[in-house]
Amino acid sequence: MPGNPDLSNSNRTLSASSLRDRLSKLSVTPLRPVAALQAHVDFVPAKIPRVRRLQTVAVALWTTMAPICVFLTFFLLSYPPLWPFILMYIIWIHIDSAPEYGGRMSPWFRSIRFWKFFAEYYPASYKKECDLPADRPYLFGYHPHGIISMGAMCNFASDSTGFSRGFPGVRPHLLTLTSNFTIPIYRDILLFLGVCSVSKRSCESILRKGNGSAITIVVGGAAESLSAHPGTADLTLRRRLGFIKLAIREGADLVPVFSFGENDIYQQMPNEKGTTLYKIQKKFQNIFGFTLPLFHGRGILNYNWGLLPYRRQIIAVIGRPVHVQKTDNPTVEQIREVQEAYIAELMRIWNKYKDEFARTRRRELNIID
Repeated sequence: MPGNPDLSNSNRTLSASSLRDRLSKLSVTPLRPVAALQAHVDFVPAKIPRVRRLQTVAVALWTTMAPICVFLTFFLLSYPPLWPFILMYIIWIHIDSAPEYGGRMSPWFRSIRFWKFFAEYYPASYKKECDLPADRPYLFGYHPHGIISMGAMCNFASDSTGFSRGFPGVRPHLLTLTSNFTIPIYRDILLFLGVCSVSKRSCESILRKGNGSAITIVVGGAAESLSAHPGTADLTLRRRLGFIKLAIREGADLVPVFSFGENDIYQQMPNEKGTTLYKIQKKFQNIFGFTLPLFHGRGILNYNWGLLPYRRQIIAVIGRPVHVQKTDNPTVEQIREVQEAYIAELMRIWNKYKDEFARTRRRELNIID
């Protein structure tokens, strides 16, 4: 077969040399398939102290405890011999009145090491402004709500920060939505922590248990969670008169609590009033009684994406009590007067500690509703 005059030996040598040069250049730059991913995700280093890993595990477990309990319930249902026991338990859930009458608080369970790891993760603590003698009932108003009120969990639903030592004789009950007590297993954990329903009957029954009885209400509720953005303190408080009236009727001193850092542990999507997202969230709240903020935190293996809260300090300043005169049927004027004293004490706390605990704030405390 006649050869092609263009394919001379010199051409073949040139082509081979060119190919080798190009291959050698490729070999100098190794392929890094995760380089782009690393540019956006800050991964946890392989070597970190064991105690920090335990803190992260504790927070991860509690953050996902409700879905874990639901999954565990369905898993147990897959085993037919357990059905009679599960049926009895479900019946018990519907007739058990503990969430409305003080729960089943266990001082031992509130003090186990798990909760220490949980609080040390942020870390969370409280600052005491004055003594609270256990000779009367108390109503703690917790602000702000944040996304999940982790600071309230540390300081009032467990003894991880030493509340029982700081306020001997005062028995705090953190209050939450009644719907949380319909989740199997999870409800019993809450009851052992002393967490109870936020219903009117529950509040009254606890405050009437005698001196030292106390409830903690996260006053802003679901509406305030939509305003939980880092560096802000936008409170839903002006129209919240129910807890003021309750305190007056039961003769319980009102104790404002401002938790610096509560709004900083999650990053929420922009949802200013008037936006489509805000309207959808408010509509959801009106239908179901709670809302779903769209937020993110960190992950177990990375620092900037996931559903775990960021490690940011939470300090709950427990202010001076607002003394109330017990009145069975307080007037609107009486309620407003106590509310103004309550707000004044809350503002005093903010102004006193904002430069110490809220140095990165974007704006001042604001009562938006």
